[in-house]
Amino acid sequence: MAIFLTHDSHVIVQGMTGSEGMKHTQRMLRSGTQVVGGVNPRKAGQTVDFEDGVQVPVFGSVAEAMEATGADVSVLFVPPAFTKAAVVEAVDAGMPLAVVITEGVPVQDTAEFFAYAQAKGTTRIIGPNCPGLISPEQSNAGIIPADITGPGRIGLVSKSGTLTYQMMYELREIGFSTAVGIGGDPIIGTTHIDCLQAFQDDPDTDAIVMIGEIGGDAEERAADYIKEHVTKPVVGYVAGFTAPEGKTMGHAGAIVSGSSGTAAAKKEALEAAGVKVGKTPSETAELMREIVAGLG
Repeated sequence: MAIFLTHDSHVIVQGMTGSEGMKHTQRMLRSGTQVVGGVNPRKAGQTVDFEDGVQVPVFGSVAEAMEATGADVSVLFVPPAFTKAAVVEAVDAGMPLAVVITEGVPVQDTAEFFAYAQAKGTTRIIGPNCPGLISPEQSNAGIIPADITGPGRIGLVSKSGTLTYQMMYELREIGFSTAVGIGGDPIIGTTHIDCLQAFQDDPDTDAIVMIGEIGGDAEERAADYIKEHVTKPVVGYVAGFTAPEGKTMGHAGAIVSGSSGTAAAKKEALEAAGVKVGKTPSETAELMREIVAGLG
């Protein structure tokens, strides 16, 4: 079992024939993902050759790809200017899961395509500006390295791509059910809370790691949700304890105004909800090891 993505997932790649799309499609195939098609209206009807004699057909639209392959996941490697149209196309086709890797999508575009997806009610969006998600040794949708961890019973949800990878590596001897990189933009399609709920409901996830960062109030809201609804142990890490006030730090959503959005405020809120919070990623991993050891 896993959340959102399993070995039965059939994945298409919007933007597969571009350089990033090609590179990461190959990496997804190498990690065992069932990549069943690409989408590029200008190259419809062609096939693309990958390693080990794998040929992936290219379709003119998401709807055509879904009809021909039964795809239920789309990974988007589409330039920022075209991302909104590509997501809307996936939503119109009824794609259950759209994983938007693209960085630099205008926030207004994200707000519009997310509202559109919510109104339609059929498509979960992960991202934008995210590494995607992986259920180790089952399926990998995005750019997460597949060989740094194995399957296990920890769930991971993270705003930061690189911290996703570090935590997966630090806890590789225990392993993960699913790791989800939700992205660092101010507006994202899937939140900490969405993933916490899914992990809480997943019988094969025993404990959860949640990685946040400065800016906004997503972590505080997640803390409230954990207090009310999550019975499984949660450990947390908040990136940005040393960040100066008023500066945007890397991720578009990581901006601190006064005392709101600081790492200290988020840590306090999480600890009040019973979440053990590490001062560093390595300390956070150690807290999780202690919890897993206690679970027997």
